[in-house]
This record gives sequence, C-alpha cells and structure tokens, in this order.
Amino acid sequence: MLFPTTDFAIFFGVVFVGNWLLAPHRCAWRWFVLVASYVFYAWADWRDVFLLVASTLVTYVGGRLVERERPGRGRRSWLVASVVAELGLLGWFKYYGFASLAIDAALRHLGLHGTPVPLLAGAVFPVGISFFTFMAMSYVIDIYRGSLRTAPLLDVAVFQSFFPHLLAGPIVRGGELLPQIARAEQRDPRRVDVTESAFLVLGGLFKKVVISSYVSSAIVQPVFANPSLHSAPEILLAAYGYSVQIYCDFSGYTDIAIGCAMLLGFQFPQNFDRPYTARSMQDFWRRWHMTLSFWLRDYLYIPLGGSRGSTGMLYRNLMITMVLGGLWHGAAWTFVIWGAIHGVAQCVGHLHRRRRVRRGLPAQSDRPFAVWAQRVATLGIVSLSWLFFDASSVRGAFELVDRLVTTWGQPAHLVRPPVVAVVLGAIAMQYAPRWWRERVESVFVGLGSVAKGVVLGASLMVITTLGPSGVAPFIYFRF
Repeated sequence: MLFPTTDFAIFFGVVFVGNWLLAPHRCAWRWFVLVASYVFYAWADWRDVFLLVASTLVTYVGGRLVERERPGRGRRSWLVASVVAELGLLGWFKYYGFASLAIDAALRHLGLHGTPVPLLAGAVFPVGISFFTFMAMSYVIDIYRGSLRTAPLLDVAVFQSFFPHLLAGPIVRGGELLPQIARAEQRDPRRVDVTESAFLVLGGLFKKVVISSYVSSAIVQPVFANPSLHSAPEILLAAYGYSVQIYCDFSGYTDIAIGCAMLLGFQFPQNFDRPYTARSMQDFWRRWHMTLSFWLRDYLYIPLGGSRGSTGMLYRNLMITMVLGGLWHGAAWTFVIWGAIHGVAQCVGHLHRRRRVRRGLPAQSDRPFAVWAQRVATLGIVSLSWLFFDASSVRGAFELVDRLVTTWGQPAHLVRPPVVAVVLGAIAMQYAPRWWRERVESVFVGLGSVAKGVVLGASLMVITTLGPSGVAPFIYFRF
C-alpha cells in the first residue's frame, strides 16, 4: 500500500480513529494495531505475512533464549542461532538467486559445470524484508549485550510490524520503540504535535509526488534506460538528478512515516540531516539514511574492530562495512561496486585527514573556499556512485561512465532550464537555515482553524495538480 494513495488515506483514517479509541485498553489496542499492520503489509501480497510472522517468532524466541542463559558459550550460541535464522530468511528470499548465479559462473570459469538449485516456484521478493530483518537482529543483539530486556510476544509483534516503518524504514531499534509500546495507554492525543506532523506528511508528499516524479520522468529515466542515446551533459545532469530523485523519494517516505507515527502518538528517529551539504563521505553517512548507517556502525563496523588497531585494519573494516551495506540494498554486483566506491572514498578521506594532522593542521580546512570545495567534491562522488546504484547491470553502469567521459560536445536536448532549475533548487534547499522552517511553522500555528484547513487543502491541491496521474512505488521498496 503506497502512502500517496486514496487507499492509504482511508486506511489511515480508520487506524487513526481506532488507535485513539482503543488507546486506554492495553491488549485490545495491541491486537488492533497488529492486525492493521498485517493488513497494510498484505495489501500487495498476502503470502508475505507468513514471512513476517516467522521472523517475529524467531525474534521473540531468540531473545528469550538469549536472556535466560548466563553469559558464556550458551548465551552466545543462542545469539548466533537467532541471527543465522534471521539472515537465513533474508538470504533465501533476497540473495539466493544472486549467490547461486555467482557460484555457477565461478564454476564454469574453472571448467566445471554447476547446476544452481532453482528458486521456489512463484517465490517473490518480499517488500521491506531488509528493514524488519535488521530490526529483528538488533533486538536480539541488544538483549545479548544487556542494553535491552525481552518484551512480551504481542509487543514484539507490534514492534516489528508497525506499519509506518514496515516497508522502508526508518530502522527503529527495540530500545527506541518498545518502551513506547509498553506505555501506549499513557499517550495523550492532546499532546500530539499536529502542526509538525502535517508539515512532515505534506512535505514528504511534495518531495515524492512532485519533485522526485518530475526529475525522474524529465531526465533520469530517459537517460538511464538508454545511455547510448544521450550525451555527457545529459548523463551528468541525470546523475545529479538521481541524487535529487532518490533523496526526495526516500526522505519523502521517511517524513510521511514519521508524521503518521506522530499522529498515532509515537516518535521515530530522524533518518536524514541535509546529506548533500556533507563535507566528506564520512560526514555524508552521518546524514544519509542515518538509521542504517548507525546500525552498520554499531552492529558491524565496531564489532569488526572499528578504528582500533592498525590503519590497514581500519581500512579493512570500512571496506567490509560499506560493501555489505551496498549488498543490503540489493543482490547485484552494481550494489557491491556502489558500496566499494563509498568504502574507498572513506578510506581516502581518512588518509587525507590523517596526513593533515601529522603536519600539525586541522583534520579539515575551515577556509570558506576549502569548505565549499569539500562539499562539491563529496556531492560529485555521491552522484557519480548513484550511476551504479540505479543501473540495471554493471555493463550499463560502465556505459554511462564511458559516455560521460567521451561524448562532450554532442547535442543535449534533455538539458533544459526547468530541469536544471529543479535539480539545483532541490540541492540548494538543503542549505536553507533551520530557522526558516520554524518560522513557517510558527506562522501556521498562529492561524485559525478555518485558515489552517484552507492552507492544508490548498497544499494538497497543489501537490495533486503538479504531480503525475499515477505515483510510482518508492525506490526503497526494492530493498
């Protein structure tokens, strides 16, 4: 079920009313939200619900078994078993075909003839599996580490299936959401920040329906679908255009998810912080898909050793983390290369900062020209890496790169002023001061009820008018 649809508007209206009517009734509210979340997830394919139930049971049982054991080998064994079970579900549905074909290709290269085991007939990639699997793993790992206590089965089921974050995040950890579920009956609808929620939902809709859709149809889709027909200026604009498209698409979903959760009385963590203002690749990952980058940091990078040990070990840990982060996005070599580009860029950035410190200089220059040069370079690397992220194949990605280098001077019919203005304007908006939004919100709060309704109605009309007739699924539904 897509957020910007009439189906979801009706669904959320029903859930909103039921959520607050049943809020004082602890058990009834949990069952209501759980059933509603399963209906939401089953909208595209009801069979996926069985996978979500299986993952929830593995999460709950694994957490119980880990908590009841004393620290030692037994506790660690149950942790490993739980994580392996969760990764097994993810691996079968998301990575089996990719791994099978890769192994078969390697055997053929060695002169052997492997026969990949066929995937289950009719098996499809379940939407959101990467997100709820990472949530499940963090729950069990946090119990193992002693930073979280086990929760009742019904609470765990609601935590893992809660519909605002289910399909495309943000990745909410047990320590962030389970305490809110445990005291759900204490929520007060009068304390809900309706203004902030409305701004998040409307802003998310505008980013997704208007900006992302326009940039996609005007430059990104035509160029990425047929690279051989387009020149270097068009490919360059498409690369930066995709930076805008994926940001508006994904942050738009996140804003709507956070806004809907707020209307139901729940707080989700922030997932974006103006990522295209970053001054380094390390800074970029502090701002982009923050719940994933912090998850990778806490559950992969630091356990691998983090920045402890030799420089070589640090670079190894960075590369493993980023390559696996790329694979998290999809089972294809294009995602592996995309992750490797980010890993290499972070290693180079670390080496540069280290050399500056050795010379007695700050890790990064704070001179205005240097700051802007860092931002331009970081955005350039990120935008070029998106060529691999969205390409249908490695060959297609390298064709884009080749034509980006070799076809300057050829006609660029798609490089039109409106497209350039939207792309540059969307990037420039990330530099808008934070007080600007607060000022707009304060003005909205000061309006009367009728005026607020008129503003909200007009905003929806503008979004509907400027948006396409049909809204494409969110990009991160693929993951």
